Amino acid sequence: MRQLRRARHDLGLDCRGFSSNLVHPRPPPNSCFTRHSLCSSPTDPIKGLCLGAGRRAVSSLQVQGRATKQEAVKVDVSTAAVLEKKAPLTAPGQPVLKPNELFHPLSASPVLEMRHRAAFMKQHAYCPHPHHRQTRLPVNPEDPKNRKSAAARQAPTHVRYECPDCGIPVYCSEDHWADDYESHLEICEILREINEDDHDLRSGRYFSEFEYPGPQMDEFVVNMTNWDTFLYSRDFRAIDDERSLRQATRLLTYPVTIGSVLSELSPYNIRSGGRLLPEGLKSLSALRYTMHPPRSGAGMDIKGLRPTAPPVRIFVLGARAESSLPREVWAQLPHMFPRATFHVILIGPESMANRDRELPLPDRTPANPFGAIVEDRITPQIKISTFVEYYHTLHKAGVFHPFDPYFDCFMLFHPGLGHPASAHEWAETLPQLLETKVPILATGYTQGDMERDMKWVKDQMGGEVDLLLEPGENRFRSLRWDLNDLDPQDISCGNWGLWAFRGKRYETTMKDDV
Repeated sequence: MRQLRRARHDLGLDCRGFSSNLVHPRPPPNSCFTRHSLCSSPTDPIKGLCLGAGRRAVSSLQVQGRATKQEAVKVDVSTAAVLEKKAPLTAPGQPVLKPNELFHPLSASPVLEMRHRAAFMKQHAYCPHPHHRQTRLPVNPEDPKNRKSAAARQAPTHVRYECPDCGIPVYCSEDHWADDYESHLEICEILREINEDDHDLRSGRYFSEFEYPGPQMDEFVVNMTNWDTFLYSRDFRAIDDERSLRQATRLLTYPVTIGSVLSELSPYNIRSGGRLLPEGLKSLSALRYTMHPPRSGAGMDIKGLRPTAPPVRIFVLGARAESSLPREVWAQLPHMFPRATFHVILIGPESMANRDRELPLPDRTPANPFGAIVEDRITPQIKISTFVEYYHTLHKAGVFHPFDPYFDCFMLFHPGLGHPASAHEWAETLPQLLETKVPILATGYTQGDMERDMKWVKDQMGGEVDLLLEPGENRFRSLRWDLNDLDPQDISCGNWGLWAFRGKRYETTMKDDV
């Protein structure tokens, strides 16, 4: 029950949920907002799993927000009247919403948070109809702003009209909604799904999908083909409902994405269509050897003592929401590899933002100069350390040296390496990552997002980069769609794509061999 309560809390199922642990996310790839600008609704606890890269603004279609006491949504008189409507009272322990009552227009939702969210959209999101002028210049060919012209006749107007089919404020008027209905139909069904999923998280039902299995038996093999085979072979409780599956994968996508690459049964391989390149096979084979060590005959008595390998270090750079994940979620990573141990290192200036009540930041002392927080009682196989600092500062201080390709790996969740608003902040970190010569895994929101990041890396470092895994769809992406409250046309799902690279290696050749 403690595990379930923790998962419910972190998904916004009581009071604030994720909003109590997370900070404002990075701007979308199609926006000109910076990290320090208002980039999302302050009243959306569900969107809290969007990742950040320190203070880096990010390439994200998934703009999400959080609620704070200091950030009250200012609404007009008519909107305030709607927000004052109280949700229907229910008996203690009874669900607020039944499974067939999840769809509600946001402004008429029985959930106060959803009505606040609708008010935020109506104050900040603009009508996407092409008759309105652009509010900013497009930043890439996929930007919805390409539909608008700077010479359009009508001034930008905030959204006011809620589509009756999806319940999301999408246009400034019913006339513009009807005139642009064909374009809206492309995303209307997904917007309705987002609406119902958000209400589901606040419905008060029992979430059996957040009950996680324990360690995997050594004799059982985890099938990493897709979500269905993974959940079955890991002995999760049967999830027969698509909505429950979407809610479960929203959290599990982070540890399982890492495990899917490091597993010896990874779906990413050297065969045709496997996307793994020869250099990637070299790097990942070293890590996979450590993750699947041979049996040594070790036992519990004195005769069973054997030397053990050090833990595999996974450096999560720019950690934000992933540092707030329930520790039972991170524990799924060592459960997939019964004979390996892990040290997950969360690094970023905002890796502990709004978590002071849970884990107060320690003082920086000579014995702990960077104020590291170490959680080493999660399971016998995993330890989590958090550094509220930029990686390049820690690298220069030699905190993690030396690096070993058999035991080390970097993970960048939606880093936005090539995004105009954040690329300059990665410029100092990138050379340091490449000089370690260990694999660097990165995710993205779209194919274009990843290709832009890859192009920036190659442009910055020239030929000093080896591509390990070709950019493509992540087998273990989140199945739950997310909505950008600043632009309801902008939807995405977390960790959609996956690719990998490392610093270029050179092989020594003898003069006589030339």
